[in-house]
Formats: sequence, C-alpha cells, structure tokens
Amino acid sequence: MSRYEWDQSHEGISQLKEAVAAARSNVITHDMYARLKSHEAIVTFMEHHVYAVWDFMSLLKSLQRSLTCVDVPWVPSGPVSSRRLINDIVLVEESDDLGDGFISHFELYLRGMEEAGADTSVIGSFIDLIRNGTPVTEALTAVAVPEPSAGFVRSTFAFIQESPLHCQAAAFAFGREDLIPEMFQQVVDVNENTGKLGLFVDYLRRHIQVDDEEHTPMAMQMLADLCGDDQQKWQDCVEAVTSTLDARTRLWDGITAALP
Repeated sequence: MSRYEWDQSHEGISQLKEAVAAARSNVITHDMYARLKSHEAIVTFMEHHVYAVWDFMSLLKSLQRSLTCVDVPWVPSGPVSSRRLINDIVLVEESDDLGDGFISHFELYLRGMEEAGADTSVIGSFIDLIRNGTPVTEALTAVAVPEPSAGFVRSTFAFIQESPLHCQAAAFAFGREDLIPEMFQQVVDVNENTGKLGLFVDYLRRHIQVDDEEHTPMAMQMLADLCGDDQQKWQDCVEAVTSTLDARTRLWDGITAALP
C-alpha cells in the first residue's frame, strides 16, 4: 500500500480538515449513536441507513466513470494514478473477498438486515424499480422509502448530477469513508446480548478495516491529485464537504426521531 500513502502534510488536505471540523463533529458526536442500545433500535437504523449504503455505490461509480474509461471502444482516459485508486476501491466495495466467496458491501448489508429480522421489502422494491429503469427520484416516492433516507439520497444524486469531479471526490473522501465506525461498539454490545447481528458486525468490521488501512488514504491521495495547488478547487471542496456532512446530520436526526 506504500504506493497510496498520500502526503499527510498536504496543505490542502490539512486546511480542508480544519474547515469542516465543526460539521464533522455534528455527525460523529450525534445523539443517535448513544440510542443504538437495543436490537429494535439497530433494526430501525438499518432500515433507514441501507439507502445511504446503496447511494454510496452510485457516488463511487460516478467517480469511476469520470476518472476512467467505461465506454466501448476503450481508450486510455484520466490520470493513471487516480484510475488505479478508484478501480481498487470499486473492486473491494463491489466484489469483496469475504468468507467462501465474493460479495458487494451493499449485499452484505442486506444479509445483515435479514439475519437481524429487519424489513428488506422496501429496499428490495426500490432496487427492482432502479434495475428496471425508473429514475431515482421517482423510485423514492413510488415505494415507502423513509423520508430522512429519501432526502439523503436526493442530496447525493444532486452531487452526482451537478457537482464537478473534485467536489464529488471531496464528498466521497470526507463525507463517507470515516463516519460509520463511531457506532461500532454499541452494535457489538447489543450483539453480545442478542446474537442476531453477526453479519452486521462483520460489515462494520470490514468497513473499518478497509477504510482505515486502504480507502481513506486512497481517497485523500485522489483528492490531492485532483485539486493540486488550485485554491479555488480547495474552497469548492470545503463547501461540498460541509454540505454532505450537513445532509448526514439531517439523516441522523431523522433516524433518531424514528428510533423506538
């Protein structure tokens, strides 16, 4: 992984971290984490949060589409280092090597929901609509997607459809890769009492492992490559990250209000 070790003294990354610290704190110190103390609460969380797991892949694929060539006939496209970074992240997220086979992290999450007894019928119907060509905004209203989740997905797709590449990369690096681990210990504690969250715990453990060791350094390097010394791009990233973190806070607010 030495090829992906970004310069931790990079001025743009350091300034961006400082600028978004307050918005990030709102997410990682949210009251919701302390409320995940029962099996029922975690099931409710899953039924809302699964849509953020799904739209993460769309943001990732948007980055892959912009940084590599996904057309036929193929031609070399995009910065070589960023091609490798994004393709490595996609490989793990879309087809991770777990247990006796391969699985996407989204599908692992669904299995965790099923094991826990969570309702997967709504997310299943939503995915069926998307697979059959229904636009995302229409699919969100065609089935009973919880409104906090629907609002979060809409904000993600606004990024995908309207934001420049460096802003998408910033939202990906700072708005996705390092937020979920804060809930991990609460989930482990509940699992020790109920024994019904094993796959969800596996998801969280794998997420923490690949994010800490691989994906966060990769995402930071990619962002540094895309912004370089362009101060306007770094300022754009501050606004993008703040916006995506605010959207996450609203999602956490909505889930908290729905918890039993």
